[in-house]
Amino acid sequence: MTASIIRRVDLRGQRLSKRGYFELLPRAVVDIPAALKVVEPIIEGVKKGGLRELLAVGERLDGVRPKSLRVPNQVLQDALSQLDPELRNILKESIRRARIVHKEQRRGETTVRVVDGGSVEERWVPVDRVGHYVPGGRAVYPSSVIMNVVPAQLAGVPSIALASPPQVENDGWPNPTILATCALLGVDEVYAMGGAQAIAAFAYGVREAGESICEPVDLVTGPGNIYVAAAKRALRGVIGIDSEAGPTEIAIVADRSARANEVAADLISQAEHDTIAAALLITPDPELAAAVEVELVLRAARTKHKERIEAALGGVQSAIVLVDDLDQALDVANAYAAEHLELLVEDPSSASRKIRNAGAVFLGRFAPVSLGDYLAGSNHVLPTGGCACHSSGLSVQTFLRGLHFIDYSQRALREIAASVITFARAEDLPAHGEAIEARFE
Repeated sequence: MTASIIRRVDLRGQRLSKRGYFELLPRAVVDIPAALKVVEPIIEGVKKGGLRELLAVGERLDGVRPKSLRVPNQVLQDALSQLDPELRNILKESIRRARIVHKEQRRGETTVRVVDGGSVEERWVPVDRVGHYVPGGRAVYPSSVIMNVVPAQLAGVPSIALASPPQVENDGWPNPTILATCALLGVDEVYAMGGAQAIAAFAYGVREAGESICEPVDLVTGPGNIYVAAAKRALRGVIGIDSEAGPTEIAIVADRSARANEVAADLISQAEHDTIAAALLITPDPELAAAVEVELVLRAARTKHKERIEAALGGVQSAIVLVDDLDQALDVANAYAAEHLELLVEDPSSASRKIRNAGAVFLGRFAPVSLGDYLAGSNHVLPTGGCACHSSGLSVQTFLRGLHFIDYSQRALREIAASVITFARAEDLPAHGEAIEARFE
């Protein structure tokens, strides 16, 4: 019998609370507080030291110093002209599909009449300036460029900047495919900087000899490693952030209709990202569980990133979870709140109606997570670590703020004035009431 490379968790006969299930399905340990101690001096150095400190930190961590912090437009255009034509067409199609989906997320203005002469209008206004972060470690992520930039553009953000780490093999510039994707999207403010120092540069801006090299941003979005996540936590409040992205994760709810080879392939596809990526199969079918265990061993051995995948599948964050029935499987899935959730069941549409907590939900055999990563049109920047219980993935709304515009006539204010004054006194804030009385002195 082939030895399994993934652990089992047997929940049969147990009906637990959301917290109970959550605690039995641990994720990889990510020590953000320890990372904060590493990034705090980097952040402070960039804040005080400007361009010189930023480049010095980058050279120490990335092993290369770019010729300039901002990537020249000619370098962007050269990267686009040298891009493989087939890949260029695929990237353009990904952009087209993302625009179709995200265009429908835009919000209009609404005006509500509260009383005669009194109304509240809500307008959705884009943030002034956004910094997108695109990682450049184990893999190249032109898809992340698309997922960040497209909703920001459709939200109407007037100023968009993007940062990605400099590459030794690319003469100190970010990966050429990332640069080419920026050019395809019309983003020409691109910086060769990575890690916590890039987040700090976006937060405080970069100046040299009194000249602005990079203006501060209002919001930073995009995934990154633990040090990027720690920097976003440290700087939250100075800037807005989308989330502190943790290790990627996939959960698959599957019944006897699922095919073991497809389930295994999908688990491996996310395990490929990182040794601490999480892969979870939740099933009421012991025969499927056993078949998936065999397939995982066989398929992992044949993959390019065998060691990384086997480490992820063998980690505490990954498991095959046995349950009594589909209802319990869906309860477990809701408790876990996966970044990516696949429903490989007989009636995925019906099952999806019971899902409340997930970053994105993929229905049936022909909607695997890999499709969502690249060409479904949906966004793949999603909440991790259980944050899907309270947070959503990146969207046009991420870049919009709802502003209320209050318009009351003299008559409408007079009708409610006494009530406002009484309310203010009840809160021991008499000056609030006096601001109303002043209108009628």
